[in-house]
Amino acid sequence: MKQAYLDRFLRYVSFDTRSDIASETVPSTGGQKVLAAALRDELEAMGLDKVVLDDNGYLSARLPANTDAEVPAIGFIAHMDTAPDASGANVKPQIIENFDGQAITLNAEQDIKLCPQEFVSLKNYIGKTLITTDGTTLLGADNKAGIAAILTAVEYLQQNPDIKHGDICIGFTPDEEIGRGADHFDVPAFGAQWAYTIDGGEEGELECESFNAARAEVIFRGRNVHPGTAKGMMINSMHLARQFANELPADEVPEKTAGYEGFFHLYGMSGDETTSRLNYLVRDHDRARFEERKELLIKLVASMNEMLGEERVELDMVDQYYNMHEEVVKVPQVMDIARQALHNCDVKAIEKPIRGGTDGSRLSFMGLPTPNIFTGGHNFHGIYEYLVVESALKSVEVIAEIARLTAETGNSK
Repeated sequence: MKQAYLDRFLRYVSFDTRSDIASETVPSTGGQKVLAAALRDELEAMGLDKVVLDDNGYLSARLPANTDAEVPAIGFIAHMDTAPDASGANVKPQIIENFDGQAITLNAEQDIKLCPQEFVSLKNYIGKTLITTDGTTLLGADNKAGIAAILTAVEYLQQNPDIKHGDICIGFTPDEEIGRGADHFDVPAFGAQWAYTIDGGEEGELECESFNAARAEVIFRGRNVHPGTAKGMMINSMHLARQFANELPADEVPEKTAGYEGFFHLYGMSGDETTSRLNYLVRDHDRARFEERKELLIKLVASMNEMLGEERVELDMVDQYYNMHEEVVKVPQVMDIARQALHNCDVKAIEKPIRGGTDGSRLSFMGLPTPNIFTGGHNFHGIYEYLVVESALKSVEVIAEIARLTAETGNSK
């Protein structure tokens, strides 16, 4: 199983599938379609049925049930894109056997090291096998580790027909990293009653709570006049933007919050005297507080326009996804089976809220309850990303055990 997993993972990360939020195509980059086509060929070679790669780059397939009992069809989902934050081209993975707990040199020429003093989770993996970057790209464990885990588990079930299971639906999506992964996901055609994204981090992560999320752009319209004669006439849009930003709670930002605490995240800004823009992510696990955060932005815009005596500040805000817990909790066996699977595989469950979202955040509200399960990856989205192979193999075991338990539960009814 280990070699099968490694062969898949190392092959998948060779594909450059970084998504692009500025693109209007679906998927947002051509590299995702290239990987999707390769995965389609692999699924067909494995003998799976209902293999479909649609025009939007969504790939699905099914491992048919090997029992006549009435068993719920379940799904496993991973995304094919990698984050825009760092390059995903020419990834050169490094395999570190029997990690000794010392700093790992990622790139000697640039003196880039993966240090336990800076990334304390490394200290948990002494003696384990790690896969790291070469210090110039991300690794792509988010989420190619999930793809590799799903297909290795499916292969394991094929090789062990004594393990009874119902229909196993497989879905690989594009553009999750830019919030579009569920845009064209066909839930009825997928055929599962519930699903799991294999898109978490450290071993044991089991998540059914995500943020409620919105994206907001605040636009400030100024009036430019030569600075030598500007008194009483110039309205500098950048000063308006600064004033607006200062009105938001200073401690409610990502770098000062954790757990269930929400935030306003200023992730982009641009401007000159005439026009300025502030781009925010609005996040909160509690739906009521989420709505209050949005309302605060609306009120600040209205207040500034009232102060200016004219409409010079505009707000463009759209909801992105909601807390999946609202829907997952309605089907308690989804989490009960996952918890039992982790226990049976000798994995300690780490249940905590996701300080972000997954495809499951939206899919759960589209009629497919979809919590999230670990992959064994760490430090996603950057050059310090690494994967713990032993943890990745545990994710394979958990997927297979969920399939077995679902059939067992179905048979017991």
